[in-house]
Amino acid sequence: MTEKADLQPVLDRAAEGGRISPQEALDLYRSAPLHALGAAADAVRRRRYAGTEHIATYIIERNINYTNVCVTACKFCAFYAAPKDTAKGWSRDLDDILRRCAETVELGGTQIMFQGGHHPDYGVEYYEEHFSAIKKAFPQLVIHSLGASEIEHMARISKVSAEEAIQRIHVAGLDSFAGAGAELLPARPRTAIAPLKESGERWLEIMEIAHGLGVESTSTMLMGTGETNAERIEHLRMIRDVQDRTGGFRAFIPYTYQPENNKLKGQTQATLFEYLRMIAISRLFLDNVAHIQGSWLTTGKEVGQLSLHYGADDLGSIMLEENVVSSAGARHRSNRLEIIDLIRKAGRVPAQRATTYEHLVVHDDPVDERVVSHISSTAIAGGTAHPELKLLDAN
Repeated sequence: MTEKADLQPVLDRAAEGGRISPQEALDLYRSAPLHALGAAADAVRRRRYAGTEHIATYIIERNINYTNVCVTACKFCAFYAAPKDTAKGWSRDLDDILRRCAETVELGGTQIMFQGGHHPDYGVEYYEEHFSAIKKAFPQLVIHSLGASEIEHMARISKVSAEEAIQRIHVAGLDSFAGAGAELLPARPRTAIAPLKESGERWLEIMEIAHGLGVESTSTMLMGTGETNAERIEHLRMIRDVQDRTGGFRAFIPYTYQPENNKLKGQTQATLFEYLRMIAISRLFLDNVAHIQGSWLTTGKEVGQLSLHYGADDLGSIMLEENVVSSAGARHRSNRLEIIDLIRKAGRVPAQRATTYEHLVVHDDPVDERVVSHISSTAIAGGTAHPELKLLDAN
């Protein structure tokens, strides 16, 4: 372990873009002064985005929950229904899904996230049918969806390899993976909260296969389910090692566990300071991942705003629908005007981005907010349909 007196040289090296070891990252995460850690991470962000460092981005998307029926029964999840629970379980039909896509386009959304349970009947064929129908009707929408866990599940149902499953749904219309199912990658905490899911090593192996096939992804971390600080850093190490080989992770997105309505009641959540420290250390440690996304659905708007000073360059999405994290207790709501204002008050220029992070609209002038004022400022819960779709943030 590095002595506290020796932390400043490590912090300085990291701030200058030097690679730090997992042990150095753990020492900084545990012991570096919070503001010094944030300043070092912000220096890395500014250098990486020199010329556009004044900009912070957001995206408009819709999270389409296609089913809540799931066989994995993760202990942190308040969304799923067991396959035999016909009273609670449901699946949306294709017409309903296409209607939600149409509303997304009408409200200026550019991306959909297809998110649901591991349904025992949904193999590769299900996703091929749905993705191809979405792309045929709405070719302008990016399908940034699913993750390695869904690939493992659908491949098993259809009795094909993960590689074939990825290839087939990519041809059908999947553009990139959303990094779903990462949770905690190290074995002990992963087994504790998601014992029926694939291992963290297998999750990464499937992502590596996807990257090799030209399907990029994001990466995520669920904080606060009882993992240690060392296990959080090990999660980062596992991601960085794969990224060294593939370069396929576009972003890293940590978010905090929500304790309501699930089997982990009573677990200690990650504190807001722990979250900000994770944003900062991930920017310092993940020197090969381009973007760090601050999330405010689980931490609140103020902490999301602070993340922009701790290494984050993106503030996530203005979600036109989200039910999974909300079902576990996330209560923070917002809309496009509020997110633009949040970014501006953090001292940055807001910009709407594409899935691949190109800037679509840069809000240089505060008066340009009038062009988005047609979007309802009403923030309501529960998947309400157009014209007053709820506007949430999600990952």
